[in-house]
Amino acid sequence: VHRLDRDTSGVPLFALDAASHRALSMAFEAGRVEKRYLALVRGEVREPLDLSTHLAPARRGRMRPVRPGEEGKPARTLVRPLERFGGRATLVEAQPLTGRTHQIRVQLLAAGYPLLVDHQYGHKAPIREIDIGGAGDAPVLARTPLHAAHVRLAQLPGIEDAEIESPLPQDMRRTIELLRAMNV
Repeated sequence: VHRLDRDTSGVPLFALDAASHRALSMAFEAGRVEKRYLALVRGEVREPLDLSTHLAPARRGRMRPVRPGEEGKPARTLVRPLERFGGRATLVEAQPLTGRTHQIRVQLLAAGYPLLVDHQYGHKAPIREIDIGGAGDAPVLARTPLHAAHVRLAQLPGIEDAEIESPLPQDMRRTIELLRAMNV
């Protein structure tokens, strides 16, 4: 019911029967499920952002903001900076209020804050330790640093209230450690 892009880590959500699947699918479609993601982006996000754009399909399974005269589908994401790393990067929390394909990635890119690594929408090369203050040449982050950290189900008909959290994966934790060490 809650699917993740190939390189995105975090909480997936599976229904065990048809009735639950239908109820959860409808709740996701209606925006009644709270989702929060953590992402590492380039640049310094200084204040919360309310990203509202319409998105349209692009080539090769990608999405893009609509051009003048196009309709597209509305997409809205609330973004809050959690930790800044000397202008180089920011750890942000992103709360999508709609559920469009690649919504967070496309909206952050359009706002000038692309993910540190993104094979479809930006910087394709892995981040190496030496790139962010470490000593080694080993890749520390080779995938999209987007993590579905929290899903909250509350007051949904036929569904038990639940809050599901997923700890930050090792590659993102290590990247944050190195970024913090650069700022000291």
